[in-house]
Amino acid sequence: MYATRRSMIHLEDEELDDELDHLMLLMMGEYRKRKHKQRKKHRGSVFGHKVYNQNRDEHGQEANTGHPSPPSCSLLSAGRSFAGTQNVSSLQKDEAWKVNVRIHGCDLDQGYLCGTMEALNVPLADTPVVTFWEGEIVDAKNYTFFTGKWEASPEDDIRHWSKFPSFTPLLGQIETDGGKSLDFSNYPYIFMRWKEQYFVNVGVDCGLTIAGFYYVCFSCSDGSISGLYYDPNSSPFQKLELKCTNEKKSGFTFSSYELQ
Repeated sequence: MYATRRSMIHLEDEELDDELDHLMLLMMGEYRKRKHKQRKKHRGSVFGHKVYNQNRDEHGQEANTGHPSPPSCSLLSAGRSFAGTQNVSSLQKDEAWKVNVRIHGCDLDQGYLCGTMEALNVPLADTPVVTFWEGEIVDAKNYTFFTGKWEASPEDDIRHWSKFPSFTPLLGQIETDGGKSLDFSNYPYIFMRWKEQYFVNVGVDCGLTIAGFYYVCFSCSDGSISGLYYDPNSSPFQKLELKCTNEKKSGFTFSSYELQ
C-alpha cells in the first residue's frame, strides 16, 4: 500500500474483527466453489488465473507435468505471522512503516495463498490500516516469473526479481525458456506476488492506494521475507522486510477432494 494525502476513515476494533472474519469466510467459500468447478473440468482456474497442472492421462489420473510444487515449509502456512517494515522513501522524505502480516490460507499445489497486512504508523492515520491480499506462488506450473498484468512488463519483472540475490542462479534458465523447466521442489526460496485486494478497516477514500503489488522472496530456512512494491505511479523499489514471529494462530488450509 502507498500513502496519498487524504483524511482517514476507520472502524472500531470490534467492527474490524467482525469484518475480517466475514471476509475470510467469503474468501474460503469462493475458493472452494471455484476449486470444485476446476476439479470437475480437470482444467480450470483459481480466482481467474489459469492452472496448468490438471492434465489427465488415459486412466483419469493427473499426469506428471515435471513441475513439483515448491517445498512444503511450516513457516509458510496458514496462521503464521510476520513483522517488520516497509520503506516508503521518496525524494522528499525518508519514511518506514511498521508492518504486520498474517497468512490466512495457503495451497502450495495450486500456487495460492492469502492473508492480511497491517500498517501501524501510516501518516494521517489514527489507527492501523489493514488490507486483505491474495498471493501467487511462482512454481512454473500455476504461475511464472512473468506477471502479465497490473501494468508490469516483462522488463519490469526481471528488473524487480533481479534485486533478490536468490533469483540470480535462475536467470539463465529464465532467459532460455522462460523458466518453464525450473524445479523448485528443493529450492530454499519461494518467490511470490502479493496483490492487495481490499481495505478491511478503512474507506476507499482513506488516502492510500493499493493499485500496485509486491514481488516477494521467502526464505524457507528462517521464514524471512523480502519484498518490493511495484506501482508505476508510486516511488520505485519500496522495500518490505519481514521476520517470522513464530506465532501461529488462526488460519485455514485447503483440502484436495474430487466428487465422482
